[in-house]
Amino acid sequence: MICKTMKKGVECFFMTKKGCSYNGGRCYPVVERCEGCERIQEFPEGRFCSVFPDPAARWRHGNCSMATHIGEKKETKPKMINPIKASKRRYS
Repeated sequence: MICKTMKKGVECFFMTKKGCSYNGGRCYPVVERCEGCERIQEFPEGRFCSVFPDPAARWRHGNCSMATHIGEKKETKPKMINPIKASKRRYS
């Protein structure tokens, strides 16, 4: 249904005929850690996440799963090189 409380005119999963069914009956504004994310939308009532109604809850136990401004840092382990094979390659 279309939101009629905080994000007026936007499709919302929590909106029912009786009003917003989310905790407290409204969405919560973005937190500082959300800055730079592409999912932030501007409304007259403030800045809100387009995916989650409570962005602070997404950051409590680590990174937000939908954040576009953070990338996964993969640890690259150096490959184990067999020293015997490496010495043979050097002389060929």
